[in-house]
Amino acid sequence: MGLEIDREEFADADYERFAARLRESLAVLGELLERPGFGEGKATVGAELEVSLVDEAARPLPVNSRVLADTVDPRLTFELDRWNLESNLRHGTLEGTPFGGLRDECIGALEEMARAAALHGGRVAMIGILPTLTQADLDGDAMTEAMRYRALSNSLLRLREAPFQLDIRGEDALQLACESVAYEGAGTSFQLHLRINPKRFAPAHNALQLATPVMLAVSGNSPLLLGRRLWAETRIALFKQAVDPRRARGSLGEVSRVSFGERWIEGPLDLFAENVAVHPPLLPVLDDEGPREAAAHGLPALRELRLHQGTVWRWNRAIYDPAEGGHLRVELRSLPAGPTVTDMLANVAFQIGVAFCVSREDPGWTRDVDFASVHGDFYRAAQSGLASRLSWPERLGGAPERYDAPALVERLLPEAQRGLDLAGVDRGDSAPLLACVERRSRTGRTGAAWQLRNLARAEATRPRGEALAWMLEHYLERSEAGEPVDGWSDAPA
Repeated sequence: MGLEIDREEFADADYERFAARLRESLAVLGELLERPGFGEGKATVGAELEVSLVDEAARPLPVNSRVLADTVDPRLTFELDRWNLESNLRHGTLEGTPFGGLRDECIGALEEMARAAALHGGRVAMIGILPTLTQADLDGDAMTEAMRYRALSNSLLRLREAPFQLDIRGEDALQLACESVAYEGAGTSFQLHLRINPKRFAPAHNALQLATPVMLAVSGNSPLLLGRRLWAETRIALFKQAVDPRRARGSLGEVSRVSFGERWIEGPLDLFAENVAVHPPLLPVLDDEGPREAAAHGLPALRELRLHQGTVWRWNRAIYDPAEGGHLRVELRSLPAGPTVTDMLANVAFQIGVAFCVSREDPGWTRDVDFASVHGDFYRAAQSGLASRLSWPERLGGAPERYDAPALVERLLPEAQRGLDLAGVDRGDSAPLLACVERRSRTGRTGAAWQLRNLARAEATRPRGEALAWMLEHYLERSEAGEPVDGWSDAPA
């Protein structure tokens, strides 16, 4: 969705021409992937950090366009809702000290966003979902004034022909209808981009899928939405339902546009081809030059295919990028923002390390691991966090066993370290981050757990609305201080 859109309404002929361009793009991409040397190079990591803006009362502050106007940082842009900002962090090689580089990028971006937000009475919040959001904040004029967001909302509603329906059940329950995609903007994330050699893409992607549920179980930071206590990582359910164009969820074999996937892949083209085959175009904006024509005199941009990929939100999404001679990336989308920079980096270090260990040491493990079980684990981890039970092969290539999530994290930490070593990451960069994951798992002190525990303490003397703001205020103090969440003290009673 980063590509610019210049109109909101489209005719049937626009969709037909765009669909033809997508089919042509797939053929061209298939030829590129067969080209000797295409996409080869060192693995790199970059990231997108989404944050929320809040006022002095810890309420959402819808001034992102004004904040953006007061910064000259080219990494910054607005996001879906008026209190959202995003920073596109610069990438670097995975070898050496990649997490130190990302730490510097995060800190620099946060400092600049905080400086500009302060000019408008605002602060920056790194949290999966703002606990102080109300339905009034999300209805009506919540979306950022950008044509691409209006066009996206209109196109999804065109397919659905009815409001989106939220139905999320945890300790409390939330059921309501939404008239636009603004509710999706309630969730903010830390999205890692990992460049992968096309020849290694399929095993790496499959291994990242396998590692995602256990990573998600230990990183929950979104337990609250509209005052309800829901999932450990409510963003997962919210995003899936808030942009779901299906008239009846799961009807007629339809696949959600927000998904974990359907199977292990055999090659990178699978992910692009499935999205074209299964999901109708939403934003049929044509490039001036067709894919085949562009490929005849250089590296094609494949803008239509990239735009379509941007409207299908797999939790681990394939990206084609024509930059730097052309390459492929996996975008890891399921991690929440916050609680601190260290926590976010620890999450991705753990996920990448486990995946690299799996894909390098036993590339044939998918023959014996049922994808449906891992798919189910993803949602179990999002719902129950460290209280979930997850499956893992006893030995890669052997029958899966089920583990309590903390026990599985403990078992996989040495493998995560081994995977990062194999990728050439310096231990001085990786080991402290994996130690952070270990402490969080052992103590149960995730961001979600801290929020729920301190909300309960606050509600002993306050109504829920006041308790949510009180809890968030203390969360923000600790988040800004930067100590990982496993070391956070409870807020004073």
